[in-house]
Amino acid sequence: MMEDIIVIRGGGDIATGVVHRLHRSGFKILILEIEKPTVIRRTVSFAQAVFDGSTVVEGVKAVKVNNKEEIYKCWEDKNLPVIIDENLNILNEIKADVLVDGILAKENLGTSKNLAPITVALGPGFEAGVDVDVVIETKRGHYLGSLIFDGFAEPNSGIPGIINGFGKERVIKSPADGIIRHVSKIGDIVKKDDIIAYVDEVPVKASIDGVLRGLIMEELEVHEGLKIADVDPRGIQEYCNSISEKARAVGGGVLEAILYLKMKRETC
Repeated sequence: MMEDIIVIRGGGDIATGVVHRLHRSGFKILILEIEKPTVIRRTVSFAQAVFDGSTVVEGVKAVKVNNKEEIYKCWEDKNLPVIIDENLNILNEIKADVLVDGILAKENLGTSKNLAPITVALGPGFEAGVDVDVVIETKRGHYLGSLIFDGFAEPNSGIPGIINGFGKERVIKSPADGIIRHVSKIGDIVKKDDIIAYVDEVPVKASIDGVLRGLIMEELEVHEGLKIADVDPRGIQEYCNSISEKARAVGGGVLEAILYLKMKRETC
């Protein structure tokens, strides 16, 4: 196993695709999360370990940990440690060789080049060469997964990528402020206007026919307009439990960026 330690901010489905690829490539990975992650595709998100204590995505296990000792024990067990650490405090105890910002907040929430020898960020909100060493394109299309060494990724359009002709229609947002309660579960086949959940007493309805690919954690407090569910019009239930082609492409870009920068610096 490589001795390089990669710290990644965020454990959502795209970040999980990155982590999965890096882990299988032999790196030690530490995932930083917030106390109540609002991930949608929970069945393929290592962030789910925050709620469940542990979770497995495509044969790789992530475990919630609380301190440095538990992180190293997790690595010894060949698992992925997930720690609640929004403010990067663990970097005072564990030196990161690489820091990856995988939050996908469409803005920089405190990542900078001085946090690690190699820094990578996913998607818009970062300037390559200024905020981080390299930015990875996350927009579906020709440049998905490409490396940006100068400038920015494509700006957030607010329109999800098209799947089977559906874009914004497949994403479901909260109709109100309140606590979410599930009616359906991830993997269920739904029809348009089926009630899949309630926010307090307000019903949340499926926007199109398909399979419910993502649904935010039950009992979380949500606000009106927050993305809380995702319907895949392809209707293939197996896709709910596997990393998406987008996440794999972004993961490949991050792996390339790390190896390229390591090689470049070793030969300088």
